[in-house]
Amino acid sequence: MLRSELIARGYTDDEIRRTCGSRRLVSVRRGAYVDPGDERLHRPEDRHALAVRAAVGQLGPGCVVSHASAAVLHRIALWAVPLGRVHVSRPGTSGGRRSSQLHLHVCPMEPDEVVTVDGIAVTSPAATVAALARTLPFEQAVVVADSALHRGLVDPPALAAALDRYPRRHGTAAAARVLAFADRLAESPGESRSRVAMLRAGLPMPQLQVVRFSVDGVPLGRVDFWWPEQGVIGEFDGLVKYGRLLRPGQATGDVLVAEKLREDALRETARGMARWTWREIDPFAGVERRLRRTLGLP
Repeated sequence: MLRSELIARGYTDDEIRRTCGSRRLVSVRRGAYVDPGDERLHRPEDRHALAVRAAVGQLGPGCVVSHASAAVLHRIALWAVPLGRVHVSRPGTSGGRRSSQLHLHVCPMEPDEVVTVDGIAVTSPAATVAALARTLPFEQAVVVADSALHRGLVDPPALAAALDRYPRRHGTAAAARVLAFADRLAESPGESRSRVAMLRAGLPMPQLQVVRFSVDGVPLGRVDFWWPEQGVIGEFDGLVKYGRLLRPGQATGDVLVAEKLREDALRETARGMARWTWREIDPFAGVERRLRRTLGLP
């Protein structure tokens, strides 16, 4: 709830401060509060969405949620992207500003670049990805583009059109490199980051999400990475991935056992296999050495 609502209920500013101090209310943005038991406070993206809603209520009409804030509302994955400021944009050529809680971007904006998400004006998925691809470092931008493509929010032609609309905007060349590398088959930020790490290490790029079969033709499921020429499998493991594999009544331990059996079966059909975890992506040197050895590279 907003400060104006609390004031209308008879609270004073001093009472609001004391209520926050005693943790009976939690501030998600200056002048905006939620109950401390609100589950959305526990996940950075959900907490940021609360701040976005509060900012929209305080700013009034004319501003469109954009950049990282738009990605949060579209549920596009982010990695290592600060969420301390709410990002909004409005049409124009000057007048942008940045404070500790708000970043106001001023840029050209066409009506078809704005959509509505839960009653809030937000830059379209294509415009959001293009904006972040222009402004984020390569690795973070690839995570964004892969996620939007994987979720079917955008397709390559839509992203290309979003870039082509403003070809002279700063960062467009870098964004084009991001979109050329993006792949809708990357299922998670870990897989996206792994691909970037392979690119930087000069490793051959694998195929993604390939179905492997046993010697008798039984499908063993998809593998994350597949190098067909070398017959090598690569698997990125993360707790989120195992959570997606859980069936009703299954515990994580059951999934781990099933994955071990699947891995043993996969090893019978491949010449080599390498696995790595989130912690091994940066630095990637250990995984690179294992991959080079498994792929037969110097």
